[in-house]
Amino acid sequence: MFRSLLGLCAAASLFGAGAVTIGPVGDLVISNSEVAPDGISRSAVLAGGTFPGPIIVGKKGDRFQLNVTNSLTDSTMLRATTIVRRLSPLVLRALTYAGSQHWHGIFQNGTNDADGSSMVTQCPIVPNDSFLYDFNVESQSGTFWYHSHYSTQYCDGLRGALVIYDDDDPYLDMYDIDDESTIITLADWFRQLAPQGESHAPTTLINGLGRTVNGTSTDLAVITVEPFKRYRFRLIGLSCDTPFNFTIHNHQMTIIEADGGHTDPLVVDSLWVYAGQRYSAIVYTDQPVDNYWIRADPLNTRAFSGFDGGRNSAIFRYAGAPPQEPTTNGASILPLDEANLHALVPSTPPGHPELGGADIVVPIRQSYLADEKHFQINNATYTSPSVPILLQILNGTYDTEGLLPKGSLYKLKPNSSVELQFYGLSIGGPHPYHLHGHAFHVVKNSHSPDFNWVNPVIRDTVTTGLDSNLTVVRFFTDNSGPWHLHCHINWHVNRGLSVVFAEDPEGTAAHQKPIPPPFFELCPRYNESNPDTTYLQ
Repeated sequence: MFRSLLGLCAAASLFGAGAVTIGPVGDLVISNSEVAPDGISRSAVLAGGTFPGPIIVGKKGDRFQLNVTNSLTDSTMLRATTIVRRLSPLVLRALTYAGSQHWHGIFQNGTNDADGSSMVTQCPIVPNDSFLYDFNVESQSGTFWYHSHYSTQYCDGLRGALVIYDDDDPYLDMYDIDDESTIITLADWFRQLAPQGESHAPTTLINGLGRTVNGTSTDLAVITVEPFKRYRFRLIGLSCDTPFNFTIHNHQMTIIEADGGHTDPLVVDSLWVYAGQRYSAIVYTDQPVDNYWIRADPLNTRAFSGFDGGRNSAIFRYAGAPPQEPTTNGASILPLDEANLHALVPSTPPGHPELGGADIVVPIRQSYLADEKHFQINNATYTSPSVPILLQILNGTYDTEGLLPKGSLYKLKPNSSVELQFYGLSIGGPHPYHLHGHAFHVVKNSHSPDFNWVNPVIRDTVTTGLDSNLTVVRFFTDNSGPWHLHCHINWHVNRGLSVVFAEDPEGTAAHQKPIPPPFFELCPRYNESNPDTTYLQ
């Protein structure tokens, strides 16, 4: 499939004028390959043969038809006995050859079957098989991404950008350039294969390139700009774990989007980007023609911060500047305070303007079991069921007493306001949470004592801070189906830091568009074609 596309993908390792794009209709082949984005070769799980994967693009209102083919063959993704001891056989199989694709931030209203959350909405795709993800984006535009939603598989490389353009974007007159060359991806890169267990990433990759701890002076990503132009940069946190503090020396950024939602313009010179988060920021290139450092400094408790030898960096190069590394220095004086982010069109959070004033209030109390090395939410560790939750619901099981996994499912009534109260956890934190199927009003962020009941930012991924912090969000139940809520540090999802909301399960079958027959073939093939039986005995 798309043989010419894949040939281009193999040659393209970073975004720019020659970046490979597909969509809204196209083929995405998942395969193994040796790559060395930081100068050190390792096997990886790749979309389209490169890291990051091809950019998927479309326009608001498009129908996306993305055929995902599993061509994985590399058994080295399973050589870690600690994983065998810690995880169930179901999760273990997910670490290797199988896979599923999640389109992060897409609501999938009426197409819950295309959400791609393994064992929540579908069984994984086995090797030498494919599945067509078919969904509409009638009301959404902005900056999104895609990744494996199968255990820790995306830590080994299966991640890429997804952008939905809007011909009626309210900010069109504020920027001159917005294309594949203005996408900036931030990713952590690991020397150790994900099935071998959690580790700190020694490398930060910006648009697929970076330098590692104790490494050599490998190539850095270069973003070339023309003087006196206004660029809309789409900043995407492709991270498996690490949050990054992002800056462009000597340049301010005007934020106009957070996680696919338009925001009031807000000028900053640095911002933290947590795993799963996205921003659009307009940058005016009004500085002298030169080279300037782009920095993406990781949180020092999660990875290796610092800029020695050009680590955690890329180059912002004005056309006409010499092809050399920058010598700039920069200190942030206008960092992003997320409490200052507001929706462009003021939107009142659903429910009454007081803590606990929603129809449904769900506390999210995180904890860690040191002896078992598992996380819990409300005293329950999430474990994947043997049958996807969507299939359980379509088969007529609607109540939490019958739905699996027990203790990690919450039934939500339709047409109701829901308040989530996240209590922070310092162990492994701060923990960024992503909700499938919805965006939410952030009425209180983790670092502010204030509540905003008038015009908070609306997004789908939020950090929940540390032990003493409280984060409060609201959303409205208008999208029937099972929706995953989880920490987006992939290691922590794998250790149980998840719940699922069964939203109006009685109405799910009617709310769904017709589900294609191949969807129902995924589970029999998965159950019959496990390639890892020798590791599970």
